[in-house]
Amino acid sequence: MHPAYSVIFFTTASGAGYGLLALMGVLNAGGYLPVDRWFGLTGFILSLGLITLGLLSSTFHLGHPERSWRALMQWRSSWLSREGVIAVLTYVPAGLFALGWVILEQTTGIWMIMGVFAAIGAAITVYCTSMIYASLKAIPAWTHELVSPIYLVLGLATGGLILDVLLKVYGKPISGLSVLCLMALIVGLVLKLKYWKTIDKTPPATGLASATGLGGIGKVRVLDKPHTSENYLQQEMGYRVARKHAEKLRRIAAVALFIVPIILVSLTLVAPALAIIASVLAFLTAALGVVTERWLFFAEAKHVVMTYYEG
Repeated sequence: MHPAYSVIFFTTASGAGYGLLALMGVLNAGGYLPVDRWFGLTGFILSLGLITLGLLSSTFHLGHPERSWRALMQWRSSWLSREGVIAVLTYVPAGLFALGWVILEQTTGIWMIMGVFAAIGAAITVYCTSMIYASLKAIPAWTHELVSPIYLVLGLATGGLILDVLLKVYGKPISGLSVLCLMALIVGLVLKLKYWKTIDKTPPATGLASATGLGGIGKVRVLDKPHTSENYLQQEMGYRVARKHAEKLRRIAAVALFIVPIILVSLTLVAPALAIIASVLAFLTAALGVVTERWLFFAEAKHVVMTYYEG
């Protein structure tokens, strides 16, 4: 599939934003976060800012962005619509949570409940985003059972790294959050390696023989290509990335998104003097890694319609 940059930004930015929002809601409910107006303001600007920019960027890939609101009407059958509905609804408790924290400096009672609802909405929205792709049976690489868990874990990891930086900058570090980030990164690495290994070993779900039903006769091949030049389907659904380049980018994604941040976050636990610098570098490298990982997610996926053109 053609890796549209607007969609890559949407899935990575909103994933981190929702991860940050969810952690703020959950950790506040546990009484772990400082009840500080400026800390809360910074957290909500980053979380809601990333979420909003991500959601807006997703409309750039549409032929008619001004009609994107109509997608909300198909929530009974479309994961895209469900994502949009839950994303809009999540703004309500998130906004009230921010109001209580920033304006009233209150994070308990009803304001805490709003934070928990915002965290639930954030998790559901990220799941719906993953299901937009996982539900497309015509793209075998996306229907893998690990797609949704990976989206959720990466949202938690990137959002956690942002919150970890904020807490250290405000002088309120939480070692438990650093450990949570480590666990999320380790789990994410294991899941991603398993995902890559599986899609590499899984044979194509269909081919010319099975599509035409002529496999029993002999080898089926195309006598003549259907087009003399590339068309829209080939450009959007048949994006090609050389195997050697894909392997190189996988290594970059694994190192930048998982290995380097794991080392840096571990460093913050054993060397407090370097905590702020290490946590900032951990987030920056993870940001580079998650963009690379998401680019590969789209570039390595091939629609079954390409069987017609490549047979």
